[in-house]
Amino acid sequence: MPTELSSPRLISGPVISHLRALAIPMALGFVALNSYSIADMYFVGQLGTLPLAAMGFTFPISFAMIAVGLGVGIGTSSVIARLLGTGDRATVQRITTHALMLSVIFGFFLLVVGLATLEPVFRALGADERTLPLITEYMRVYYLGSMFLILPMVGNFAIRATGDAMVPAVILGLSAIINVILDPLLIFGLFGFPRLELQGAAIATVIANAVTVVASVAVLYWRERLILRRHFGFAELWDSWQRLLHVCIPATATNLLIPITMAVITALVAGFGPEAVAGFGVASRVESAVFIVIFALQSSVGPFVGQNYAAGQLDRVRQAVSFSTNFLMFYGLVIAAVLFIIARPTAAFFGDNPLVVDTATAYLRIVPFTYGTFGMMMISVGCFNSLGRPMPAAVLTFTKFFVVYLPLAWGLSILMGLDGIFWATALSHLVFGFVSLLWLRQFLKTLVSGESLGGKQMTGIEGVPVVGPIQ
Repeated sequence: MPTELSSPRLISGPVISHLRALAIPMALGFVALNSYSIADMYFVGQLGTLPLAAMGFTFPISFAMIAVGLGVGIGTSSVIARLLGTGDRATVQRITTHALMLSVIFGFFLLVVGLATLEPVFRALGADERTLPLITEYMRVYYLGSMFLILPMVGNFAIRATGDAMVPAVILGLSAIINVILDPLLIFGLFGFPRLELQGAAIATVIANAVTVVASVAVLYWRERLILRRHFGFAELWDSWQRLLHVCIPATATNLLIPITMAVITALVAGFGPEAVAGFGVASRVESAVFIVIFALQSSVGPFVGQNYAAGQLDRVRQAVSFSTNFLMFYGLVIAAVLFIIARPTAAFFGDNPLVVDTATAYLRIVPFTYGTFGMMMISVGCFNSLGRPMPAAVLTFTKFFVVYLPLAWGLSILMGLDGIFWATALSHLVFGFVSLLWLRQFLKTLVSGESLGGKQMTGIEGVPVVGPIQ
């Protein structure tokens, strides 16, 4: 039986229980998703330092592509969750269908732009004649799979917005299993498969993403009944895209600031040699694994805040924010202590080059002590987007990266060398974690005193409707 989406799932019952029920499957799904990033690094690391360095260069660009999918997905989740809070099932179906159509356009755009700018972009990142051919080999395939990257992300965000985190987790797990199986077969040419090395890693990722497209669209179409063929035309298409783009554009821009910043930081790191880039890439993959809990909780808070905000349950929104930030501070400190102890053996797992190991170890002993405050900022940014107020999230992210972090990283790299870049990362996490949380709490106070919700039209900070009247 299809789920009755006109009855939102998250506006009653214990707050912590809902967040836990959402976050645990999401964390498992992200573990699965991150596992094939780590698998790629591990298997490519067996090919040598240069292939590993090439993978390090691709990380900012692949993250930029993911950022686009996240932006569209965040916008989709925000609009759907708030519509569910008002019980408007018909508009949810239209928005979901049109969101998937929008994601196809974004995927095609990434394909065209990526192939057209491949060489100049990576040269700007610091790639040289040794690494550029390897990067090109990998990224040509990766770009061809752009649509398979964006579509399932948006589909899974739509499913999560209904309050169901288990199905997206299963889909991500299936994708990870396929990728981890295909990686050694295609990279090393085992069991009769061709030896494709870096290209094989890219092909494995694209195939795994393609499977998630089929799975997520099937769930939305047959189980949730959120994809309707009558919405494939142009009727009300612009209305849907306006609602989505109100959050999608700032959220995408905000998410793109992260890989742009990473690209600049990678270029700074590249000044210390390819071994430094490889070590930085290893540390980034380890960090991605640690961030699973942070991103899982952020993804859980999103639909919860959206549904309860639209239903006028602002006390529950504040409870969710308080629990999430307190938990992440505790989690961050525990993880930092563990990583400080195991940093060197963890780095050595990915390769035995001493410069690579030293770089990764230094990063993992400096930055993690500010993971808790990084999590505070992620929760705040996610809440602003879920409330239909994406501009504070954009302002916070832009100020952190371009006003503070990048100038600080450049200056400290001159004064302290490679470690200076890592200290700049930690200091920016620390400052903006507290700034963002204070801003969010103050904003929630203004909502308590002055905003009427429920089925009435809700407006963004520029006066643009973010849910609109019930239709």
